[in-house]
Amino acid sequence: MDATDPVQTYYDAIDDGDYDALRGVLADDFTQERPDMTHDSPDAFVSFMRDDRPRVDTRHVLDGVYAGPARGVAARGRLVAPEGPMFAFVDVFELTAAGRVSRLRSYVD
Repeated sequence: MDATDPVQTYYDAIDDGDYDALRGVLADDFTQERPDMTHDSPDAFVSFMRDDRPRVDTRHVLDGVYAGPARGVAARGRLVAPEGPMFAFVDVFELTAAGRVSRLRSYVD
């Protein structure tokens, strides 16, 4: 398994609305931090993505995915809606030895 595989699975699951696949790629101790909120469990994050996110008609267009040392991966891209790009982002992932996402820090521009 390539270190970037779980990251691609993460974005594909969100864009496809496949919340079982999303939950499957998240570690049991998963946390997500972004400027406007924090999710402190995988179930809280999946619930938000499924039930509460403002738009579900978007997709993540990745400009680059970079594997770093110690199971760290960064992804740079844009969130795109049918009418065009909404914003740019950088997501920093920490992966477990088993390749699941344990921590995600999101930065937006």
